[in-house]
Amino acid sequence: MLDHLSFTDPQPKTIAGARGDWELVIGLEVHAQVASNAKLFSGASTAFGAEPNSHVAFVDAGMPGMLPVINEFCVAQAVRTGLGLRAVINLRSAFDRKNYFYPDLPQGYQISQLYHPIVGEGEVIVDMAPGIARRVRIERIHLEQDAGKSIHDMDPTMSFVDLNRTGVALMEIVSRPDIRGPEEAAAYVAKLRQIMRYLGTCDGNMQNGNLRADVNVSVCPPGAYERYQATGDFSYLGTRCEIKNMNSLRFIQQAIDFEARRQIAIIEDGGSVVQETRLYDPDKGETRSMRSKEEAHDYRYFPDPDLLPLDIEQAWVDDIAASMPELPDEKKARFVRDLGLSEYDAGVLTAEVENADYFEAVARGRDGKQAANWVINELFGRLNKEGLSVETSPVSAAQLGGVIDLIANGDISGKIAKDLFEILWTEGGDPARIVESRGMRQVTDLGAIEKAVDEIIAANPAQVEKARANPKLAGWFVGQVLKATGGKANPAAVQELVARKLG
Repeated sequence: MLDHLSFTDPQPKTIAGARGDWELVIGLEVHAQVASNAKLFSGASTAFGAEPNSHVAFVDAGMPGMLPVINEFCVAQAVRTGLGLRAVINLRSAFDRKNYFYPDLPQGYQISQLYHPIVGEGEVIVDMAPGIARRVRIERIHLEQDAGKSIHDMDPTMSFVDLNRTGVALMEIVSRPDIRGPEEAAAYVAKLRQIMRYLGTCDGNMQNGNLRADVNVSVCPPGAYERYQATGDFSYLGTRCEIKNMNSLRFIQQAIDFEARRQIAIIEDGGSVVQETRLYDPDKGETRSMRSKEEAHDYRYFPDPDLLPLDIEQAWVDDIAASMPELPDEKKARFVRDLGLSEYDAGVLTAEVENADYFEAVARGRDGKQAANWVINELFGRLNKEGLSVETSPVSAAQLGGVIDLIANGDISGKIAKDLFEILWTEGGDPARIVESRGMRQVTDLGAIEKAVDEIIAANPAQVEKARANPKLAGWFVGQVLKATGGKANPAAVQELVARKLG
């Protein structure tokens, strides 16, 4: 499945401006909201954008005597995600209470999984360039509740709390410290998002907070990372700082770059990096201290007494595995292998599951390369220009496929096809009917084409002499004939006749 990829060793990020050589080490904790209509332990809605505190069940609000009830679908979504990341599925897992006080956490604790997560070790293949990839190890995936939202900018003297997100199911995906630079970190998050969108387990909407990352950054001398790999001793990696709640790939890169420079400056000036949690300010382009870094014992974890351990049957996991869709790496490899696409084009077409589905509908029963050219160059180009997506495209896959069929059948030329695409974009309609009703059909009558060629040659004797002396100038005649016929003449026939007439 991954035979088309070449895996590279980690390449440490060079930090410009540092007095010495330093290597950058990054691990991520990605919080992905489970795609589910109901919360993890209640039937309250997870719909985004509702009135504050309108999607809150009694158990979400921490009312006395309310007991959590596990949402089986959320469990299945976590298992499906684990399978998509080639991870171990733990048939027995358990929930713990992570105790801490915060105004938007009405229970006074978060139900999570510290000691026995539902998913164990896996991996993510991160595309760094066409045909080149990096392997990032996944340590674990656990299920947990999201907290609510505190709002501080609605009143000068009061803060408000919205509990709509409270209890929403999250998958926390914890990586090993295998990432070595800002670009690789962003590519890793993007790949996770892509896989989960293919699986349907998370919509990946970073703007709404449905996918966000805590980024752990540390710097160490050259060779320290290799010693960590050989021994498993994290002390080689230096003191890490965690940047919380990153919901932009661009900001992730900027925050890592600033934080690495900040830590190096401290060390080179003789100081020591303090392990802490930090926030990134995109307006200032810098991180700032939020609080000292907590450890597990600071939260007072203990098994949740209201929830029994979660026992899963292997047959249930097998049923989920049997229903898994084709994942992006597999689809990309198939596009390259079966449709003859380049690595780059296949990567563009599989970047989003909706784009891949659209392309496959266009390419079905047609030339794959031609379909890819039209989807990437004409459709995607226009969508980007208009700020639209495939889901809101004025031209359907069936319509674009109809245009390609008309080209393949010789009914229209490439130039006419672009005019037809414009009509479909602005007016809609059936491609074949538009061609007939507007007289756009390509002229294939050799007699008519030859007459047009003869007229152009006869009217331009000086140009004829130049073309006979330099055959490359014959293209001028081809252009003139196509112009004279309104672009309807078959270009191949025109080229052949012009070449023959000019000798």
